[in-house]
Amino acid sequence: MPTLPDFRLETYFSRWEFTARYHLTASDVQTMTVSELLALADDDGRKRWENLSLGYTETYGLPALREEIAATYAEVESGDVLCFAGAEEGLYLAMRTLLEPSDHAVVITPNYQAAETIPLSVCEVSGVALRPDEGWALDVAEVERQLRPNTRLVSVNFPNNPTGAVPDLETWTSLVRLCEERGILLFSDEVYRGLELDAVAALPQAADLSTSALSLNVMSKAYGLPGLRIGWIACRDREILGRLERAKHYTSICNSAPSEVLALIALRARTLILARNRAIIADNVPRFDAFFRRYPDLFEWAPPRGGCVCFPRYLGADGVEAMCTELVEQRGVLLLPANIYRSELTPTPTDRFRIGVGRRDPDEALAVWADWLHSR
Repeated sequence: MPTLPDFRLETYFSRWEFTARYHLTASDVQTMTVSELLALADDDGRKRWENLSLGYTETYGLPALREEIAATYAEVESGDVLCFAGAEEGLYLAMRTLLEPSDHAVVITPNYQAAETIPLSVCEVSGVALRPDEGWALDVAEVERQLRPNTRLVSVNFPNNPTGAVPDLETWTSLVRLCEERGILLFSDEVYRGLELDAVAALPQAADLSTSALSLNVMSKAYGLPGLRIGWIACRDREILGRLERAKHYTSICNSAPSEVLALIALRARTLILARNRAIIADNVPRFDAFFRRYPDLFEWAPPRGGCVCFPRYLGADGVEAMCTELVEQRGVLLLPANIYRSELTPTPTDRFRIGVGRRDPDEALAVWADWLHSR
């Protein structure tokens, strides 16, 4: 296997995520404490927690957890769900297991770096760029133009990280239909689903629309519980799922028993948790909007259509890389510059930065950022 390149985002976070005073680029919603989560437990969940045995768990995942995950879909059953140690394990094993060196894949950009570097370590990959001047629109016709006779997989992420983009329903169903007609696997990263402030923007999940599509999700983003390290892939093709289960034997083998029970409790309380998290975003968006409106010569911004991250434009003469570096070094305000999201597949914007709107009480960080802008 070729050596994977440095993971730029994680390398940057290793330096700054826990040392910067203000984390304004967080990709998850404000988390909860264990006591807050346990307060939402039903009787069965509380009993499972109090009597939990700390032995090995099933590779596919706790049966009750898989049933609860399946309940978040329209067509998926518990047997169509395989749990992983976070979304990254699922993404990694899917690309390494389902792609062969003779295959070809298509990946949208900008993206979470692993979405392109892992398939690139296996086979040829083409990119399709979202269109920033059209609200980061997905061009399905361009996806079709990139297909080859040996295209095995198309990988997408909506709501998108880092842009917050969500395609309209017609575009989305056209993509699903295109992949089905060509016998191509659609790998759909849906980790931000559930955070759409406008319910109309929420798309049907790929695994519900196609029997061969793979839907990736996790407790980390929309649920705001990254410390649990519980993710999953839903796919109604049991042969595909079985291949992934056998691949998991070489990585995590099984998930953490405490994490599975806590994830079960959270999913049973998902209506409350997702409503809470959407409320945090809804409260924050006007605060960020007011901040950016103060500096029309420096920023162009639009809130995420889905999820809790977006990709504003920086218009300053010093450039976005210098702005982000000086801001975190001088005032401890952390943003992610465009360089983190550069792609080997397509050109990507060089004047953007990722910001997160899912953490509570951003006012102090925004005030420090504003003071820094005025002091320059």
